[in-house]
Amino acid sequence: MAEEGSSLARKALRSSYISTVFSISLVLFLMGMLGMLLLNAKRISDYVKENLTITVMLKAEATDDDITSMTKNLEGNTFVRNVQYVDKDSAAKNLQAELGEDFVSFLGYNPLLPSLDVQLKAEYATEENIAELQKMLVQNSLVKETYYQQSLITSINKNIRNISLIILGFSALLFFIAGALINNTIRLALYSKRLLIKSMKLVGATRNFIRKPFLVKGILQGLYGAIIADLMLLILFYYAKKEVSELMFLEDLPSTGIVLASVIVLGIFISGFSTYFAVNKYLRQRTEDVY
Repeated sequence: MAEEGSSLARKALRSSYISTVFSISLVLFLMGMLGMLLLNAKRISDYVKENLTITVMLKAEATDDDITSMTKNLEGNTFVRNVQYVDKDSAAKNLQAELGEDFVSFLGYNPLLPSLDVQLKAEYATEENIAELQKMLVQNSLVKETYYQQSLITSINKNIRNISLIILGFSALLFFIAGALINNTIRLALYSKRLLIKSMKLVGATRNFIRKPFLVKGILQGLYGAIIADLMLLILFYYAKKEVSELMFLEDLPSTGIVLASVIVLGIFISGFSTYFAVNKYLRQRTEDVY
């Protein structure tokens, strides 16, 4: 009978330990995902900005030498990241692919003009810089007109600031919630040990002597939970990259390393911190309050 009771107690303790570790890992997993998004918010913004295209329509009389000279001048501009020349035939093929119709055969000639697709460096993709670049371009006698999606760049610059603030605020809130959840989980796990803690105190054990095994166990729980959370994050990143190849920021090893390391540090710190104060709570309790 005694052996059966001891076996049930061991199973209960093992189940409590495992549930605590997985509770910690799930909270840390959510924090890791948010941390990855926060670290890469600027990179995602830069990727969008650098793929914004300013189309420079050239006049029909522009020669190859004129276009080559203009391309080199643009490539030497501080704002510009890349310049691509699109000739009349290529422009017609692209438009035909979009429309699904051969308008050149229908009209009997190609009405399109050659153009230059200009992409800016992310830090210069602002309305002021684009307006300055456009002003410079229209002064060139070879340029017929320039255009770009003005509403897009306005929306990007406005929304990135708002999104960054929202992510930052949500990160702070989630950190607080994570600390509270892990703290409560560890407190509940330690509740079953309150009699043992009080008994050790009554027989003369020092506070540090009592705290030490619980702290070691709490830190290990945080470490194991963090490792599980990191494995879950790596699996998520792998499948996200596999399904959406455009997510280039997932290949950023330094950022990924920072997130994974931060998850481990947070797991150890929050678990150790919570265990320390939970044990102290039971150490301060009067004997009659323990029962």
